Formats: sequence, C-alpha cells, structure tokens
Amino acid sequence: MSERDSNIEMICSVSELADLFRRGRDIKGFLSQVVHVVSRHMKADICSVYIFNERLDRLVLQASDGLNPLLVGQLSLAPGEGLTGLALKELRPIREGRGQDNPYFKAIPNSGEEKYESFLAVPIIRGIRRVGVLVLQDEQSGRFSKSDAQALKAIASQLAATLENAQLLMEMGSRDNNPAPGTPSSRLVRGTPVVDGVALGACYIVEASGSDESRINAPDAEYRHTLEAFHEALDRTEHQLEELQERLEEELADVATLIFSAHLLMLRDEGFSGAMEEQIKTGTRPHEAIVDVANGYTRLFAASENPRMREKVLDIRDLSHRLLRNLQDEAGDEGDYVGQIIITGELLPSELLKLAAQNVEGIVLFGAGTTAHITVLARSLGVPLITSDDESLLRIPEDTPLALDAFQGFLLVHPDDSALERLQALKDGTERIEELAQNAQPETHTEDGVQVHLRATVNLLSDLKIACSLKAEGIGLYRSEFPFLIRSDFPSEEEQYRIYKQVVDGMKNPLVTFRTLDVGGDKILSYFPESQEEANPFLGLRAIRFLLENKKVFVGQLKAMIRAGGNQRIRILFPLVSSLDDFLYARRIVLKSLSFLARDGLGRYPVPEMGAMIELPSAVEMAPELAKEADFLSLGTNDLVQYTLGVDRTNEKVASLFEIRHPAVLRAVKRVADAANAANCPLSVCGIMAKNPETVRYMMGLGIREFSLEPALIPGMQQAISKMNSTTARKDAKSLSGLGTLKEVLEFFSALE
Repeated sequence: MSERDSNIEMICSVSELADLFRRGRDIKGFLSQVVHVVSRHMKADICSVYIFNERLDRLVLQASDGLNPLLVGQLSLAPGEGLTGLALKELRPIREGRGQDNPYFKAIPNSGEEKYESFLAVPIIRGIRRVGVLVLQDEQSGRFSKSDAQALKAIASQLAATLENAQLLMEMGSRDNNPAPGTPSSRLVRGTPVVDGVALGACYIVEASGSDESRINAPDAEYRHTLEAFHEALDRTEHQLEELQERLEEELADVATLIFSAHLLMLRDEGFSGAMEEQIKTGTRPHEAIVDVANGYTRLFAASENPRMREKVLDIRDLSHRLLRNLQDEAGDEGDYVGQIIITGELLPSELLKLAAQNVEGIVLFGAGTTAHITVLARSLGVPLITSDDESLLRIPEDTPLALDAFQGFLLVHPDDSALERLQALKDGTERIEELAQNAQPETHTEDGVQVHLRATVNLLSDLKIACSLKAEGIGLYRSEFPFLIRSDFPSEEEQYRIYKQVVDGMKNPLVTFRTLDVGGDKILSYFPESQEEANPFLGLRAIRFLLENKKVFVGQLKAMIRAGGNQRIRILFPLVSSLDDFLYARRIVLKSLSFLARDGLGRYPVPEMGAMIELPSAVEMAPELAKEADFLSLGTNDLVQYTLGVDRTNEKVASLFEIRHPAVLRAVKRVADAANAANCPLSVCGIMAKNPETVRYMMGLGIREFSLEPALIPGMQQAISKMNSTTARKDAKSLSGLGTLKEVLEFFSALE
C-alpha cells in the first residue's frame, strides 16, 4: 500500500472511531483505539495522545501505544515543556529526524523512549482553543515526512471536536472525585445534535402532554402574596401576550396567526383566572392558587382522547409559567423563557414556535428523535436543539444551571466557570449574518469563470431578510407546509395568498419556486386524522399523493400561489412525484385552477412554470420522460438518499447508513442530470447534498448549475465554489460515477485537493 493510500485509510478509520465515541464509547477505550489505529497505519513505533487540562494548565498523557503504560494519566507537561509542550504552546507541528538534537527535547524517565529517534507532534485545536497534542515516535531517524505531518494534522483536525468532548468529561471526572464543600458537582449528558448553537440558562422541565407527570410546580422564588399583586400579574401577562402576538404578526405572519389566542382567552376565563381569584380570597397564596388551578386543567386536557385538547397542556404550562414569573418580587418585564433551557418529552411545531417567540435559550428533547419539520423550523427560528434518551434528564431540578452545546450534542449540568467561559466564547464566535453579508457576492463563479446559481431555501417569512442580505439569486425552494403544520385547521385560500404574496414581494430577485404542500411521513397534520393512521407513513399518503386525494386543498393552494405571483415569474414544484402520470395529473389541476380564477373574476394569469421533484427511485427511472414534459426538475436529496438506500432518515439506529456519497446515490444523480441535459431541462438541487462542497463539486461536474440551500450557508458555499474548476470537476465526476464501493468513493474524495 502506498503512503497516500495508507493515510487515506487511516483518516477513514479514525473517522469511524470518532463516530463511535459520539455514540457513547468509553473514553479510555476510545483513546486507546485512536493511538493504536494511528500507529498501525503510520507504521510508527509509538503513538501517544495528550489532552490539555485547562484547570491545571497541563498536558496529560491519556493514551499511548508504545510508551510505558504506567505513565498514562500520570505524565504531565506544561505548555512549552519538551517538544510535545512546544507544539501546544506555539500551535504548530514539530518534526525532528532526531528528537534528542532539539534543545527543547526533554527525556521522560522510565518511559522507554530512549531508543526512539524520529519525533512528530501536532497540536489538536478546535477553533482557537487548545485541546491536546498527537505524538508519533520511531526508532529510525528521519522517519517522518512532510506528508506524514500533513496526514497527522488532518487526523488532529478530525478528532478535535470529539476530543474536546472527552476533555470536558475527564476534567469533570477529576473534579467530581473531590467536589468543594457545598458545590454541586458537574456532569455531562450526551445527546444528538439537531440544530447547531450554544445556550446557557436554567433548567425548565416540560413533560409530554399525555404524561401523568406533567404537573406544574412553582419555582423556588420570592412571591408577592396579595390579591392586588395577582391582579397586577394578570394585567402584566395580558399586556405581554398582546404585544408578543402583535410583534409575531409582523415578523412571522406565515405561522403566527393568533398563536397566543388560546392564552388570552384562558387568561380572561372565569373558570381559570376566576377560580384562582376565588382561592386567593379564601386565604390561598396567589402562587399556590395558580399552580392548583393550572394543574387541574393540565389533568383535564392530558386525559382527553382528542389530540387537539392534549396539545393545550403546553398552553396551560406557558400561561402559568408567565403568571408565576410576573408574580415574583423581582419580576422583569419579559415574563417568558429568557435565560431558560427547556427539557421536554414532546415537541409540536406550534409548541416550538411559542417557546421560540418567548425567547427560550435552547431545547433538549428527551426520549425520541426529532422530526424533519421540527428540525427545519428550529433552524429557521435559531433555537439550539439536541435529542437525548438519558432518563436522568427529567430528574434535573428546575432552575439548575445548564449549558447546552448543540454543535457537539451535549448538556452540561452545573457547568463550572471554565466550561461556561468556553461555551460563551463558542457562542460569541458563531458567525453573524452581518459578517457573512460583507463577503457575499451577487453572483457565484467557479475558478474558471463558470456561473453557478445559489438560491435560498425558505422555510419562514423571516428567512427572506437573510436571503436578501446574503444576495441569494431568488428562492429555489419555498416550503409551504409550515402554515399548515402550525395552525389547527387548513389555512384558507385568502390566508395562504397573503403569505405567498409576502414571499413574492420579499425577494429582489424575481424567481420564486413554490413547493406545494408536502405533508405525511413525519410531518403530521394533527387536525387531519387520516394522516395519523398509516402504519408506514413515509410510504403512504404524503406530498403530491395527499394533494391528489384532497383536490379542494390542492386547488385552494394553487389559486393562492398563482394570485400571489401575479405577472411575475413563479415556479410551482410538485413533491414526491413517482411517475409521469403524477406530473401530468397535477399539471391539469394547475390549468383548471387558472380557469377557476378567471371564472370567478379574480383575474387572468400567465401559466406558471411547473416542475417535478425527483426523490423516488421510480422518478429517477422516469427522468427522461419527466424532463421532456416538465419546465424544470428539482432533486430533493434528503428523500432521494432515504428512498434509494432504504434508510429512514429520522431513525437514529440506522443514521450511519444514511450516506450522501453512496455510489448508488451518485449514480442516481447522474442519471437525472443526463436526462435533464439531453432534454435541455433546467435542473436544481436542494436538501443535504446541496450543502456539502464535495457533492456540489460532483454535481457541478455533471453539469448542474443551480443549488438551493439555507440562506446562511450561501456565503460559505459561494467561497467553496470559487475555488473549484469546472473542467476538473467534470473529469472527477466521470471517475466517481464508475466507482462501485463506498470505500473507493471516500478515498477518491479524500484525495482531492
């Protein structure tokens, strides 16, 4: 095996190890496997990993393949001490043909390293934070080359985030053995990252709506105890909710219509606030009356067989939470979830929106994987989110200090000052939209001058402002389902028209692609019982199938989209098309909708461009016919990968099998691209493959020139494309399309500069 092949194989092996650790492997076992794999692939006599302990300001040997095992956990070096410490202090690789000749060399007694001459150390860094050092040693002098140093740097970079996680665990483990008197010990809860971000705040538990444990408890705080104080809390709560609703109507008009109406109605209800007042008049303290009445309502709603009634449990908790905060002695003006991290066993789209609107810092979802629409909505709302099946989450006392790292997927309980400083720095260092906008260009070109169109994937109206500031070339995909998912009934044609009109008017670039309603699968309409009764909803009545079965809903949406477009250029995209028949049937309904508008005196409109979304293997097979009939095609790569590989993308147990670079996926994309090119039919790509520079480079090599992605990702992708060469990409795409194993594909991508 060549040196390059060995290095590539090592990168793949370490990547697999890192993935195993993220799923919960033992730290020491993980580190031992890392040094074993690296030493074996590099054919080095010794491989060691040192982790930097910030509290002690020391590098500690945590694993070694070759050194005296008794030194593990005992040997420590200061930054700058020895060649290993020098690598950390100066944050650069140290490569010596004879380590002993370097004046910084420090012999370690009883280590057994006396006979080893060649030395290579690279620092492990995450961002600007020092994590540790990876060291190789060998008996043969001059053993390590520049390419070895580059390979070890790549490994260190790949391991940085995972080892920082290990670093936190080990530091907390050492502190937990000897906690300071009266100081709660820190601990770490593992999870799966869903929406990137960092959140710092106090714990607030919200049980699932059907749970017997969904009781409300008054936080430990100083409350005012008079009837007058209760009335003041009521008035303040009502004022806050009215202001919140007004603000949301402006900022999130597509999904926020009357979302706090239930709160306001209940607040004014004699059976709710009136019952609290009666208890207070008989001597019950106000906060106790709030808790007692609210718990009566949660029991009533949670026991209901009506799912819409059960959903109201969070409304009760929200309202009582706000009342209790406004009743506190030092109540602020917000009365919401500022400074709080929610832990909950269930999360509906409407509930997520309410929490985000009330300034929740972050969310931990316990016991179940999240759904695609919750992920998308949380990302648009900017709410850091992880999932975890650690049962201890629900036993964390309310108001416990928490720190959520949704980049890595862990929750720190009782974080110490060091961890708080680290995560605050990570939070502060997250790129801001204003900074991204400074580098955004109105057009995107490859290194050799080929233009590529980067369009915005829009989930909420609030995404439009970001898309404009980052110079998106129109909307490549507007997901129309969120107004349907948030509301308690189908939105009317007029409601939809007002939303779609804002979408059309919100972009300076005239191109807008509306995707028709895509529900089913994991996107359930709670008010439409038929959508909840399928044994296998991903293979059931979803997307275009749902609309063709519910033509009244379909026509209402089409009419609203056409009216909103006016005389501007709009495109209508049909999701989950499985055949040419699907597309032709949907197109006929669009033409009928146009005639209905003219018949009803609502105007005569141009025929919009109509496209098919290629997500199913059957659509890949029919791509040549679809390309001849459709005005454009769109590759929906989230579902394309799922259905091509037979992997449920919401099932964590098979998450590792969801691979966008799988040869079958690459070949499916090529077949669609070839069909589109042959028919001169425009082809765009959205979803996960449009976000990855490797797969974008491959697809550019196939002749695809239009990609749709979340607005905040556009500047980074624009920069990546500017370094690509279209001629080279074409040659590489041809080679990749002929590879038969995932290992070959990964090696090919790893070898690309």
